Amino acid sequence: MLNIALFGAPGAGKGTQSELLMKKHNLVYIATGDMLRQEISNNTELGLAAKSIIEAGGLVSDEIIVQIIEKKIITNPDAAGFLFDGFPRTFVQAYILKGLLLKMHTSLTCLLSLEVPPEESFGRLLKRAETSGRSDDTEIVIKNRLKEYKEKTAPVAKFYQDQRLYFPVEGIGSVEQINQKLEKVIEQELRKVLFNVVLLGYPGAGRGTQARNLAREYNLAYLSTGEMLKKQIVKGSQASQTMQSTFDQGDLLPDEIVIKLIENHIQSNPEANGFIFKGFPRTLVQAYILDGLLRKINSSVSFTLDIQCPTLELIKRLDARGKTEQSRSYDIETSTIVYRLEQHEKICLPVVEYYEKEGKVTVIDGDGTPEEVWTRIQKPAKKAWRRAR
Repeated sequence: MLNIALFGAPGAGKGTQSELLMKKHNLVYIATGDMLRQEISNNTELGLAAKSIIEAGGLVSDEIIVQIIEKKIITNPDAAGFLFDGFPRTFVQAYILKGLLLKMHTSLTCLLSLEVPPEESFGRLLKRAETSGRSDDTEIVIKNRLKEYKEKTAPVAKFYQDQRLYFPVEGIGSVEQINQKLEKVIEQELRKVLFNVVLLGYPGAGRGTQARNLAREYNLAYLSTGEMLKKQIVKGSQASQTMQSTFDQGDLLPDEIVIKLIENHIQSNPEANGFIFKGFPRTLVQAYILDGLLRKINSSVSFTLDIQCPTLELIKRLDARGKTEQSRSYDIETSTIVYRLEQHEKICLPVVEYYEKEGKVTVIDGDGTPEEVWTRIQKPAKKAWRRAR
């Protein structure tokens, strides 16, 4: 999800550039000033509370701002991203925005600051006052707004500079020239946005094959907890015997062990476009753990695939695999296969429900050849890739 905050003093040209960015990237436009004026026009409770403050050139209370923005975000659950114009305007609001986006399991991509000299802003606003008809476009109010910006809003830059999300862009020049500078920063930051995929499905559904296809297609680091655990067992660590016994049964290993393996894998793949998780999360607790692990790198789950297959087909596949070199210890006996499928249904289905509530699950028919299944995956995967970046 692409989330942009457009920063700059009154008269810096945020409205004009917001329109261009919104159209190109299909973003939902959130301009606190416009929304507040709409509330005032509609004589809503929020509008009446804000009216006197706006007309004096002051900043509306954060309580009012939060209610208006949250309403806009909630009513656009399928948005490709949001463009914030005029928010955050204070250090406190910067934290508020972070919290609002966290509720959507996303974060700010970048803050673009249009840098314009104060005298230029003042001149532009005076010129606008001649035709705007806005009650807050008077010389006294304009001076007060610029003063408010300098004293209260400019320090917000430090908040985002510390997070390396602040990008100053010269706001002098033609509309097209300024837009090109903004787009250059956006493109640069989008390259840093990770595409993280969770592959769900019963054992035998073909998750491993499709995970590798996705990893190749999008340059993702493939993370299979099963394979990582096998490597640890081969190393003969102190806990390897316990791990081997648990692994043979298809049971879950302690989360403490799995977390360390995943953290190491993430840290060792800094050049990947993202990560594909197969075999994790397998429980509701692990779903929360994965959210936490990705938050540490300022990221989140982008796409969840649930590959579904008939139970009889799953048993046939696992039984057939048990007779090959790719055999797993839990493929050899039918009783172990059935036990593992039962365990999956008991433990793992809440994970599907967890991601369904977030609207992130795409169900794929896993019946057929690997090539047929891959064909079904490609279209929704490409759509999710574009939306994430």
